[in-house]
Amino acid sequence: MDLQKKQFKADFRGKEVILETSILAGQADSAVVGSYNGTTVLVTVVMGKQDKPMDYFPLIVDYEERFYAAGKILGSRFVRREGRPSEIAVLSGRIIDRTIRPLFDHRLRRDVQVVVTILELGDNFEPDLDFLTLITASAALATSEVPWNGPVAGVPLQQGEMPVNGFKAFVAGTADRINMIELEGMNVQEKDVAVAFEAAHKEIKELIAFQAKMVKAAGRTKADVKLADVSAEFKAKVARFLGGKLEAAVYNPKKTEQHASIGAVKEALKGHLIEEKASESDLKAVDHVFETVLDELVHKNILEKEKRPDGRKLDEVRDLHAEVSFLKRTHGSAFFVRGDTQALVVTTIAPPGSEQLIETMEYSGKRRFMLHYNFPPYSVGEVGRLGSPGRREIGHGALAEKAVKNLIPPTEKFPYTIRVVSEILSSNGSSSMATVCGAVLSMMDAGVPIKQPAAGIAMGLMTDEKGDKYKVLTDIQGPEDHYGDMDFKVAGTKDGVTAIQMDVKINGITPKMLIDVMEQGKQARLHILKAMEKAIAEPRKEVSVYAPKIMTIQIRPDQIGEVIGSGGKVINGIIDKTGATIDIEESGLVYIGAVDRNAALAAYKAVESIVKEYRIGEIIEGDVVKILEFGAIVEFGNRDGMIHVSELKDGFVKTVEEVLHVGDHVKAKVVKIDRDKIGLSLKGVAQK
Repeated sequence: MDLQKKQFKADFRGKEVILETSILAGQADSAVVGSYNGTTVLVTVVMGKQDKPMDYFPLIVDYEERFYAAGKILGSRFVRREGRPSEIAVLSGRIIDRTIRPLFDHRLRRDVQVVVTILELGDNFEPDLDFLTLITASAALATSEVPWNGPVAGVPLQQGEMPVNGFKAFVAGTADRINMIELEGMNVQEKDVAVAFEAAHKEIKELIAFQAKMVKAAGRTKADVKLADVSAEFKAKVARFLGGKLEAAVYNPKKTEQHASIGAVKEALKGHLIEEKASESDLKAVDHVFETVLDELVHKNILEKEKRPDGRKLDEVRDLHAEVSFLKRTHGSAFFVRGDTQALVVTTIAPPGSEQLIETMEYSGKRRFMLHYNFPPYSVGEVGRLGSPGRREIGHGALAEKAVKNLIPPTEKFPYTIRVVSEILSSNGSSSMATVCGAVLSMMDAGVPIKQPAAGIAMGLMTDEKGDKYKVLTDIQGPEDHYGDMDFKVAGTKDGVTAIQMDVKINGITPKMLIDVMEQGKQARLHILKAMEKAIAEPRKEVSVYAPKIMTIQIRPDQIGEVIGSGGKVINGIIDKTGATIDIEESGLVYIGAVDRNAALAAYKAVESIVKEYRIGEIIEGDVVKILEFGAIVEFGNRDGMIHVSELKDGFVKTVEEVLHVGDHVKAKVVKIDRDKIGLSLKGVAQK
């Protein structure tokens, strides 16, 4: 069968990227297979046939993992198929969504669904996968009939590639501008970010030029789809009625009052239009027009007057509040407030055995540090369904985790598994960055010796229609977030950046905009760090009395079997006796944990006694556990030894009971070692 393949090839960092069209998924509007470095993906695009009666553009991006792509059979014992998307899949899907969404005309009212299916994974897929899925999705959209202002592309930045210094990132955009950023690092300098991103944009331009050739050869004419628009006359009528009413409602520092006032103005507008006998189509469009007028008002006042809805200066951070030990019995807690945004963040520490086991298409291993983010509906004054985290919660939690994970000390220095949970109690602008601040405070309260404190802030941007004139906003909230042109979240320490995430609603930003945003964000970050320092300046020296105390002991790998015992008999015996937890790594590193330090110490001594190599003449201390006709058995730690009747004392001993009884606590000298058998003596050893 002739699959009517058309292949388009380009070089990317010394390897060939192939984009291919064929009759695969022939009933989709568009389908492209992308291949790079052994990894292959299929992206399909379908647009609905009719407009939907809604006031927003319905774009769906689905990212489908397939276990066969990695040569794995995963799932539960009874269900061996893919279930709900993993966090990795959700985050990868969000990268595509955030890059392509700004380039649609949002007056479009037809469903557009982009489905990404991973078909096979190469050996070094991790830095390649986001690059390949995005460029394949872009090619599928660009060659389809779906109206879209692409193409786009994105490139990974890692240590050793291009001018990258101490961070990894993924940068995406159009031929003209950067429109999506993900960055993780440790004390990255803002100037280094700007230089690396400018270099990345050169590669992005080359990849877009490659797609342009593909579109010219295989692209279809874009569909002429009706857009949800209204007449200039109707828009002017709405604007006249709103007049000063809308401005009075919007410019209020209190979110609840602002929302109520804006809602009242909207209802008054609808009532007025009904009285004026407006057409049914105009009444259906009133919400859209109202939003447009409000958007223009917020933009105009910031660009021309630097007037923000809550009256702050452009670079002003809202009022801050930070406190620790908010909850008394948790291992660590913090309450962080910035304006109307509140985050209650709790840290729990546990022995290494509490690590999360992860097995996905991409990754199998353990996760020592976890940060989970919850956003209940009451945080924005709404009624809603509570359940498992959605894409938003996963994305915000992942960003906050990225911002603080490199502050965590290594296991050797702090042998704990760490889980941080952020409960957003109230939200009005960047709860993810409030989570960063709260996470750092709660970890310090828990005694986690982080390298240094970090804070986060959300920056915004307002531009004119041409994109030439712009204003940078610090600590965006409410209308600035909703109607603004950019959401730039940046976290870091006093010495540099630890994470960046950028989304835009316009085509993108220029290098000059990026530099201005990062510099203004740095000043805000330093301001927040000072407020946090007043609550707690450094990590507590000791963990909470309610937290487990962990001790470590290094044994030889060939001694692990001795500690575990047949069927786990030895290790379970120690656990049952002491109440401690014991985790052993393949290297022979043993972690012993218990809330009661004495229990941990008892378990430590028990393990130590099993692997200890005793020497002749060494003094041990233990209890008599058994009397034999020819001697007594003494248990010390988790070992035992025998005192022969001749070693009980100088001179003749008729019976063992003349000297010892079961339960006696004695000191004895090691006089004989025969493999795992130890002979003891009481002669010459002073007893208590």
